[in-house]
Amino acid sequence: MQEPDRIIRLTTVLSRTGLSRSTLYRKIAEGTFPAQLKISVNGAGWRESDINRWVENPVSWMPRREGGEIR
Repeated sequence: MQEPDRIIRLTTVLSRTGLSRSTLYRKIAEGTFPAQLKISVNGAGWRESDINRWVENPVSWMPRREGGEIR
């Protein structure tokens, strides 16, 4: 059975990717990094699987479409 996808917070994402905060948000705006999910009124996080996919191949990373398929 597959484990559920965890939501990770900004500090973990920065640590795993080695990016600075400003670079991370610039890449989100450019569409070259996974966008965060709103998890509460003032909180956001990222799907761990999206970050793992980006870390594996940051140059050719593509966002997933609704339903889980890759664009």
